Amino acid sequence: MKNLLCPQCKIRRFYITNDAGDRLVVTVTENKEIHPIHEGESLDGFDTSILYCLGCSWKGSVNNLTIR
Repeated sequence: MKNLLCPQCKIRRFYITNDAGDRLVVTVTENKEIHPIHEGESLDGFDTSILYCLGCSWKGSVNNLTIR
């Protein structure tokens, strides 16, 4: 399954944060499902409404991501 990409720089990795400021690196599938890149990590407690790109200054929701 392909991953959605940053609309600005076209990379596929993002991070999300929790209330403590911790970051979790994630990817997003074509079905707009957010998955941690490391097995065994959980999205519990993390805000999945805002994604932050690891390659540029873009931030936004999964609805703003692109396939190409």
